[in-house]
Amino acid sequence: MSFSQDVKKEIMAREVEDGCCPAAVYGLACFAKRFDAEGIVLQTERLTIAQYAKALFGRVGVAGKIFVRSSEKAHTYQFAVREPREVQKALALFGRTGNEPSLRINSAVLTGGQSIRAFAASAFLCGGTITNPQREYNLEFLSVRYRLILDLEALLMGQGFSPKHTRRKGFNVLYFKASEQIEDMLTFMGAQNAALEIMNLKVYKDLRNKANRITNCETANIDKTVYASGQTLSAIGCLRQQGALDTLPEPLRDAARMRETYPDISLKELAGKFQPPLSKSGLSHRLKKLEQAADALREKVNHD
Repeated sequence: MSFSQDVKKEIMAREVEDGCCPAAVYGLACFAKRFDAEGIVLQTERLTIAQYAKALFGRVGVAGKIFVRSSEKAHTYQFAVREPREVQKALALFGRTGNEPSLRINSAVLTGGQSIRAFAASAFLCGGTITNPQREYNLEFLSVRYRLILDLEALLMGQGFSPKHTRRKGFNVLYFKASEQIEDMLTFMGAQNAALEIMNLKVYKDLRNKANRITNCETANIDKTVYASGQTLSAIGCLRQQGALDTLPEPLRDAARMRETYPDISLKELAGKFQPPLSKSGLSHRLKKLEQAADALREKVNHD
Protein backbone atom coordinates (compact mmCIF):
# COMPACT_ATOMS: atom_id res chain seq x y z
CA MET A 1 0.00 0.00 0.00
CA SER A 2 1.33 3.43 -0.96
CA PHE A 3 1.78 6.32 1.46
CA SER A 4 -1.12 8.13 -0.25
CA GLN A 5 -3.37 5.11 0.29
CA ASP A 6 -2.28 4.93 3.94
CA VAL A 7 -3.31 8.57 4.39
CA LYS A 8 -6.73 7.93 2.86
CA LYS A 9 -7.19 4.84 5.00
CA GLU A 10 -6.44 6.90 8.11
CA ILE A 11 -8.90 9.60 7.05
CA MET A 12 -11.66 7.04 6.52
CA ALA A 13 -10.98 5.50 9.93
CA ARG A 14 -11.78 8.83 11.59
CA GLU A 15 -15.35 9.16 12.84
CA VAL A 16 -17.29 11.94 11.09
CA GLU A 17 -19.51 13.78 13.53
CA ASP A 18 -23.16 14.19 12.58
CA GLY A 19 -22.81 17.96 12.34
CA CYS A 20 -19.95 17.60 9.84
CA CYS A 21 -21.49 14.83 7.78
CA PRO A 22 -23.12 17.14 5.16
CA ALA A 23 -19.77 18.90 4.64
CA ALA A 24 -17.98 15.55 4.25
CA VAL A 25 -20.56 14.40 1.69
CA TYR A 26 -20.26 17.75 -0.09
CA GLY A 27 -16.49 17.26 -0.45
CA LEU A 28 -17.08 13.85 -2.02
CA ALA A 29 -19.67 15.26 -4.41
CA CYS A 30 -17.62 18.28 -5.51
CA PHE A 31 -14.55 16.19 -6.30
CA ALA A 32 -16.48 13.32 -7.82
CA LYS A 33 -16.23 12.59 -11.53
CA ARG A 34 -19.72 13.97 -12.02
CA PHE A 35 -22.00 16.24 -9.98
CA ASP A 36 -24.86 17.76 -11.93
CA ALA A 37 -28.57 17.35 -12.66
CA GLU A 38 -27.95 13.90 -14.11
CA GLY A 39 -26.46 12.59 -10.90
CA ILE A 40 -23.30 12.08 -8.88
CA VAL A 41 -20.60 9.64 -9.96
CA LEU A 42 -17.53 9.04 -7.83
CA GLN A 43 -14.88 6.84 -9.47
CA THR A 44 -12.00 5.26 -7.57
CA GLU A 45 -9.56 2.37 -7.66
CA ARG A 46 -10.31 1.58 -4.00
CA LEU A 47 -13.47 -0.29 -3.06
CA THR A 48 -13.17 1.03 0.49
CA ILE A 49 -13.55 4.62 -0.75
CA ALA A 50 -16.69 3.73 -2.71
CA GLN A 51 -18.10 2.00 0.37
CA TYR A 52 -17.18 4.97 2.55
CA ALA A 53 -18.97 7.34 0.16
CA LYS A 54 -22.09 5.16 0.12
CA ALA A 55 -22.20 5.09 3.92
CA LEU A 56 -21.76 8.88 4.25
CA PHE A 57 -24.39 9.66 1.61
CA GLY A 58 -26.71 7.30 3.41
CA ARG A 59 -26.25 9.25 6.64
CA VAL A 60 -27.61 12.41 4.98
CA GLY A 61 -30.51 10.50 3.43
CA VAL A 62 -29.19 10.08 -0.14
CA ALA A 63 -29.09 6.55 -1.54
CA GLY A 64 -26.65 5.36 -4.17
CA LYS A 65 -25.14 2.18 -5.55
CA ILE A 66 -21.65 0.79 -6.10
CA PHE A 67 -20.65 -0.52 -9.51
CA VAL A 68 -17.53 -2.45 -10.50
CA ARG A 69 -15.77 -2.00 -13.83
CA SER A 70 -13.10 -4.53 -14.68
CA SER A 71 -10.34 -4.50 -17.26
CA GLU A 72 -7.29 -6.64 -17.91
CA LYS A 73 -5.12 -4.30 -15.83
CA ALA A 74 -7.31 -3.31 -12.88
CA HIS A 75 -10.72 -2.89 -11.30
CA THR A 76 -12.36 0.50 -10.90
CA TYR A 77 -15.27 1.21 -8.61
CA GLN A 78 -18.05 3.73 -8.93
CA PHE A 79 -20.37 5.04 -6.31
CA ALA A 80 -23.27 6.57 -8.21
CA VAL A 81 -26.42 8.47 -7.32
CA ARG A 82 -28.57 8.32 -10.44
CA GLU A 83 -32.17 7.85 -9.31
CA PRO A 84 -33.83 11.24 -10.03
CA ARG A 85 -35.39 11.62 -6.60
CA GLU A 86 -32.08 10.91 -4.85
CA VAL A 87 -30.25 13.29 -7.17
CA GLN A 88 -32.70 16.06 -6.29
CA LYS A 89 -32.19 15.39 -2.59
CA ALA A 90 -28.43 15.82 -2.99
CA LEU A 91 -28.74 18.97 -5.09
CA ALA A 92 -31.18 20.54 -2.63
CA LEU A 93 -28.92 19.63 0.31
CA PHE A 94 -26.08 21.65 -1.22
CA GLY A 95 -28.12 24.50 -2.73
CA ARG A 96 -27.61 23.54 -6.38
CA THR A 97 -29.83 23.03 -9.39
CA GLY A 98 -27.27 20.95 -11.23
CA ASN A 99 -27.42 23.25 -14.25
CA GLU A 100 -24.89 25.85 -13.08
CA PRO A 101 -22.25 26.76 -15.71
CA SER A 102 -19.44 25.84 -13.28
CA LEU A 103 -19.17 24.01 -10.00
CA ARG A 104 -18.40 26.38 -7.13
CA ILE A 105 -18.16 25.73 -3.39
CA ASN A 106 -21.29 26.91 -1.61
CA SER A 107 -19.92 28.50 1.56
CA ALA A 108 -23.33 28.21 3.22
CA VAL A 109 -22.78 24.45 3.50
CA LEU A 110 -19.51 24.95 5.39
CA THR A 111 -20.50 26.53 8.68
CA GLY A 112 -17.17 26.44 10.55
CA GLY A 113 -13.69 25.09 10.89
CA GLN A 114 -14.78 21.53 11.62
CA SER A 115 -16.99 21.37 8.54
CA ILE A 116 -14.15 22.75 6.40
CA ARG A 117 -11.91 20.00 7.80
CA ALA A 118 -14.49 17.38 6.83
CA PHE A 119 -14.88 18.89 3.36
CA ALA A 120 -11.11 18.96 2.74
CA ALA A 121 -10.67 15.38 3.97
CA SER A 122 -13.37 14.11 1.61
CA ALA A 123 -11.97 16.17 -1.25
CA PHE A 124 -8.61 14.48 -0.68
CA LEU A 125 -10.23 11.03 -0.74
CA CYS A 126 -11.64 11.76 -4.22
CA GLY A 127 -9.09 14.05 -5.80
CA GLY A 128 -6.02 14.03 -3.59
CA THR A 129 -2.64 12.41 -3.64
CA ILE A 130 0.58 12.65 -1.65
CA THR A 131 4.07 11.55 -2.66
CA ASN A 132 6.05 9.16 -0.50
CA PRO A 133 7.95 11.58 1.80
CA GLN A 134 11.07 9.44 1.54
CA ARG A 135 11.38 10.73 -2.05
CA GLU A 136 9.94 14.25 -1.86
CA TYR A 137 7.33 16.40 -0.17
CA ASN A 138 4.25 16.99 -2.33
CA LEU A 139 0.52 16.95 -1.51
CA GLU A 140 -2.03 17.71 -4.23
CA PHE A 141 -5.73 18.15 -4.90
CA LEU A 142 -6.70 17.60 -8.55
CA SER A 143 -9.85 18.46 -10.47
CA VAL A 144 -10.87 19.25 -14.03
CA ARG A 145 -12.95 22.11 -12.55
CA TYR A 146 -10.93 25.31 -12.46
CA ARG A 147 -13.30 27.37 -10.31
CA LEU A 148 -13.58 24.57 -7.79
CA ILE A 149 -9.81 24.51 -7.28
CA LEU A 150 -9.73 28.29 -6.84
CA ASP A 151 -12.53 28.08 -4.28
CA LEU A 152 -10.71 25.33 -2.38
CA GLU A 153 -7.56 27.44 -2.42
CA ALA A 154 -9.43 30.39 -0.91
CA LEU A 155 -11.09 28.11 1.63
CA LEU A 156 -7.76 26.69 2.82
CA MET A 157 -6.08 30.09 2.85
CA GLY A 158 -8.83 31.17 5.24
CA GLN A 159 -7.62 28.37 7.55
CA GLY A 160 -4.03 29.62 7.50
CA PHE A 161 -2.63 27.50 4.67
CA SER A 162 -0.63 28.73 1.68
CA PRO A 163 -1.27 26.37 -1.24
CA LYS A 164 -0.33 27.09 -4.84
CA HIS A 165 -2.12 26.07 -8.01
CA THR A 166 -1.14 25.11 -11.54
CA ARG A 167 -2.46 23.14 -14.49
CA ARG A 168 -1.05 19.79 -15.57
CA LYS A 169 -2.23 17.31 -18.22
CA GLY A 170 -5.77 18.65 -18.30
CA PHE A 171 -6.12 18.87 -14.51
CA ASN A 172 -6.14 21.88 -12.24
CA VAL A 173 -3.80 21.17 -9.34
CA LEU A 174 -3.74 22.71 -5.89
CA TYR A 175 -0.51 21.69 -4.19
CA PHE A 176 1.76 21.98 -1.18
CA LYS A 177 5.55 21.50 -1.33
CA ALA A 178 6.68 22.67 2.12
CA SER A 179 6.90 19.77 4.56
CA GLU A 180 5.55 21.84 7.47
CA GLN A 181 2.46 22.81 5.47
CA ILE A 182 1.92 19.20 4.44
CA GLU A 183 2.19 18.07 8.06
CA ASP A 184 -0.35 20.71 9.09
CA MET A 185 -2.66 19.79 6.20
CA LEU A 186 -2.58 16.10 7.08
CA THR A 187 -3.34 16.91 10.71
CA PHE A 188 -6.13 19.23 9.59
CA MET A 189 -7.73 16.41 7.57
CA GLY A 190 -7.45 13.91 10.43
CA ALA A 191 -4.35 11.99 9.31
CA GLN A 192 -2.23 12.74 12.38
CA ASN A 193 -0.27 9.49 12.18
CA ALA A 194 0.84 10.28 8.64
CA ALA A 195 1.88 13.78 9.74
CA LEU A 196 3.89 12.27 12.62
CA GLU A 197 5.55 9.84 10.21
CA ILE A 198 6.78 12.76 8.09
CA MET A 199 8.08 14.56 11.19
CA ASN A 200 9.96 11.44 12.32
CA LEU A 201 11.35 10.95 8.82
CA LYS A 202 12.62 14.54 8.78
CA VAL A 203 14.41 13.98 12.11
CA TYR A 204 15.97 10.78 10.73
CA LYS A 205 17.06 12.56 7.53
CA ASP A 206 18.55 15.40 9.54
CA LEU A 207 20.52 13.03 11.78
CA ARG A 208 21.68 11.03 8.76
CA ASN A 209 22.82 14.18 6.95
CA LYS A 210 24.68 15.37 10.04
CA ALA A 211 26.37 11.98 10.36
CA ASN A 212 27.34 12.10 6.68
CA ARG A 213 28.75 15.61 7.08
CA ILE A 214 30.80 14.52 10.09
CA THR A 215 32.06 11.44 8.24
CA ASN A 216 32.94 13.50 5.17
CA CYS A 217 34.70 16.06 7.34
CA GLU A 218 36.65 13.37 9.18
CA THR A 219 37.59 11.72 5.87
CA ALA A 220 38.76 15.06 4.50
CA ASN A 221 40.81 15.68 7.63
CA ILE A 222 42.37 12.23 7.39
CA ASP A 223 43.22 12.79 3.74
CA LYS A 224 44.70 16.16 4.61
CA THR A 225 46.76 14.62 7.45
CA VAL A 226 48.03 11.79 5.25
CA TYR A 227 49.00 14.21 2.48
CA ALA A 228 50.78 16.60 4.83
CA SER A 229 52.54 13.75 6.64
CA GLY A 230 53.62 12.29 3.30
CA GLN A 231 55.13 15.59 2.22
CA THR A 232 57.08 15.88 5.48
CA LEU A 233 58.26 12.24 5.46
CA SER A 234 59.47 12.67 1.89
CA ALA A 235 61.46 15.74 2.95
CA ILE A 236 62.95 13.90 5.94
CA GLY A 237 63.93 10.97 3.70
CA CYS A 238 65.66 13.32 1.28
CA LEU A 239 67.60 15.04 4.08
CA ARG A 240 68.69 11.72 5.56
CA GLN A 241 69.74 10.32 2.17
CA GLN A 242 71.94 13.32 1.53
CA GLY A 243 73.43 13.20 5.06
CA ALA A 244 71.98 16.61 5.87
CA LEU A 245 69.53 15.65 8.62
CA ASP A 246 72.19 15.43 11.34
CA THR A 247 73.45 18.90 10.46
CA LEU A 248 70.12 20.54 11.31
CA PRO A 249 69.36 22.21 14.67
CA GLU A 250 68.17 19.83 17.40
CA PRO A 251 64.53 21.11 17.42
CA LEU A 252 64.25 20.20 13.73
CA ARG A 253 65.86 16.78 14.27
CA ASP A 254 63.41 16.12 17.13
CA ALA A 255 60.49 17.11 14.90
CA ALA A 256 61.74 14.75 12.16
CA ARG A 257 62.15 11.89 14.61
CA MET A 258 58.65 12.35 16.06
CA ARG A 259 57.01 12.55 12.64
CA GLU A 260 58.73 9.33 11.54
CA THR A 261 57.67 7.65 14.80
CA TYR A 262 54.02 8.77 14.46
CA PRO A 263 53.38 9.14 10.70
CA ASP A 264 49.56 8.75 10.83
CA ILE A 265 48.43 11.13 13.57
CA SER A 266 47.30 14.71 13.15
CA LEU A 267 49.53 17.70 13.71
CA LYS A 268 47.70 18.57 16.94
CA GLU A 269 48.13 15.04 18.30
CA LEU A 270 51.78 14.96 17.27
CA ALA A 271 52.46 18.28 19.03
CA GLY A 272 51.13 16.73 22.24
CA LYS A 273 53.70 13.93 22.07
CA PHE A 274 56.60 16.31 22.79
CA GLN A 275 57.92 16.85 26.30
CA PRO A 276 56.99 19.52 27.07
CA PRO A 277 54.17 19.61 24.50
CA LEU A 278 54.51 22.01 21.60
CA SER A 279 51.86 24.26 20.15
CA LYS A 280 50.34 23.15 16.87
CA SER A 281 51.65 26.26 15.12
CA GLY A 282 55.12 25.75 16.62
CA LEU A 283 55.36 22.19 15.35
CA SER A 284 53.95 23.21 11.96
CA HIS A 285 56.71 25.82 11.70
CA ARG A 286 59.40 23.19 12.40
CA LEU A 287 58.01 20.73 9.83
CA LYS A 288 57.87 23.45 7.21
CA LYS A 289 61.49 24.25 7.97
CA LEU A 290 62.32 20.59 7.25
CA GLU A 291 60.44 20.70 3.95
CA GLN A 292 62.13 23.97 2.98
CA ALA A 293 65.54 22.51 3.80
CA ALA A 294 64.76 19.47 1.64
CA ASP A 295 63.56 21.67 -1.25
CA ALA A 296 66.76 23.73 -1.07
CA LEU A 297 68.84 20.56 -1.03
CA ARG A 298 67.01 19.09 -4.04
CA GLU A 299 67.43 22.31 -5.96
CA LYS A 300 71.16 22.33 -5.17
CA VAL A 301 71.56 18.68 -6.25
CA ASN A 302 69.65 19.28 -9.48
CA HIS A 303 71.71 22.39 -10.19
CA ASP A 304 75.00 20.57 -9.62
